[in-house]
Amino acid sequence: MSGLGVGLGRCWAQKGVVMSNEFDDFSFAENPDPRCPVVLVLDVSDSMGQKWDNENQTPIDALNEGLDLFVTQLAKDDLARRRVEVAVVTFGSTVTVETGFETVTNLAIPVLETRGLTSLGEAVETAVELIETRKQTYRDNGIAYYRPWVVLVTDGAATDSITTATSLISEAETHKKLAFFVVGVEGADFEMLNQLSTRQPLKLDGLKFSELFMWLSTSQTRVSSSTPGDTIDLPSPTGWAAL
Repeated sequence: MSGLGVGLGRCWAQKGVVMSNEFDDFSFAENPDPRCPVVLVLDVSDSMGQKWDNENQTPIDALNEGLDLFVTQLAKDDLARRRVEVAVVTFGSTVTVETGFETVTNLAIPVLETRGLTSLGEAVETAVELIETRKQTYRDNGIAYYRPWVVLVTDGAATDSITTATSLISEAETHKKLAFFVVGVEGADFEMLNQLSTRQPLKLDGLKFSELFMWLSTSQTRVSSSTPGDTIDLPSPTGWAAL
């Protein structure tokens, strides 16, 4: 995919709901570094638990391995460990905030298990709400931040409406409130994903979740070592994307 470079400026917004951390004031006093907020929006519908031909694990198992690697790699970098904050939203028949925003040293992602349908539209809406709430918390505590990322990974088609999610993403990307990245696993409805995203969705090559999350950790390491407002050249998705 061309044009992976993205301006990661400090963004201001008005709306906020959902979650905040109980000890925000204390953690910001201890660590006043600018933050790189990332929301992972992950499909845990039943199809993610079905083993493919010629694969020795299911997509959900490969996804769990990739998440572990993501956290491990971020924790190796001094700035990323202090600056990157990750939230995880999963969606099957229901949408669950598995963890609110945490730096990787405090991040505890549960082992993900499959459950039901594909409430993708609601999951994206939840991710946008989480970001708006977190940005308000940063502002309240005088913390600078980079443009937030939302990374959606799915292997299916939404079983709910994506109308509101599409509008939210379009408005947010237009005004540089967030950067929205979409990865479709085999079986994903790319026509629907193209409608949802202003960026071209990429297709995961097989079950290369570990390679995908290595790319994401490298990208966030680059972001965290920059200055808010800089434009970052992201690494190529070669190695995990079916280009």
